[in-house]
Amino acid sequence: MEGLDIKRRFLLAGLASIAGAGPVLAREVSGTKLVLLGTAGGPTPKRNRAAPSQAIIVDGRVYIVDCGNGVARQIASAGLPLRAISDVFLTHHHSDHNADYGNLLLLAWAGDLDHPVATWGPPPLKAMTRQFLKLNALDIATRTTDEGRRPLAPLIQPHEITRGGLIMQDDRVRVTAALVNHPPVIPAFAYRFDTPGRSIVISGDTAPSEALVALARGADVLVHEVLHLPAMDALLATEPNARRLKEHLLASHTTSEQVGQIATRAGVKTLVLSHFVPGGYPFLDDRVWLDAVRPHFAGEIIVGRDLLVI
Repeated sequence: MEGLDIKRRFLLAGLASIAGAGPVLAREVSGTKLVLLGTAGGPTPKRNRAAPSQAIIVDGRVYIVDCGNGVARQIASAGLPLRAISDVFLTHHHSDHNADYGNLLLLAWAGDLDHPVATWGPPPLKAMTRQFLKLNALDIATRTTDEGRRPLAPLIQPHEITRGGLIMQDDRVRVTAALVNHPPVIPAFAYRFDTPGRSIVISGDTAPSEALVALARGADVLVHEVLHLPAMDALLATEPNARRLKEHLLASHTTSEQVGQIATRAGVKTLVLSHFVPGGYPFLDDRVWLDAVRPHFAGEIIVGRDLLVI
């Protein structure tokens, strides 16, 4: 009976529809799927949203964009095997986007990862990788000796990005980067994934960016961060550094009005809202986000939620 249950789960996963909410098992996916692993904005853990991360699945191969806190568990919750990870991309080095960069790879290796994973992101990605391996040297050495695992270090292959343009291409996907505006973190990137079936753009964190508009031109899907100004003051009322935090948010993020305008200018088919600020308290109903963006974009708008399949 257990074997039949597993087969049934695989079948249901393969039938997951566009914008569905069920688990997606990578080996059952043909074509291209996007899974929103985490949709919160900011480093503080939220009860209702996980930290920022996306999985793009192309014919069973998994590409991860950003590694916020708990990303490995979100991948498991989505029904994706960690061994299916091919590449990992970091948009920038804020902790809500990179806190579990090393942990994801360590936990995948502690499972059944048996192939090299290329990682891509701004400097100092190589130094971060070395330091993470050093931090976990005892656990890695113990598991290598006691459990007969192959060494972890050769399986992590970091590549540092300092400018926009084509950064990676394999037999399934072409990945292009664009420098975006997220002061004071420089460089910060958006990524475009062009596959045989779809084009998907992940904005990362950014203020309105001409480079992002150009990168997203004509894309099927644009996943963009969003800031709701009317709710921001309620959020800031809970912060001791409210003035400085407000200055940062306004200088380095994109409001709901601006998000709609960017999607319109880029001519994208579907706009997916994610990296919500505020992403926890005060909680905003999906309709609030939709109503804030709709006057500025006539195409399809999806209010993202964790584990949503698109």
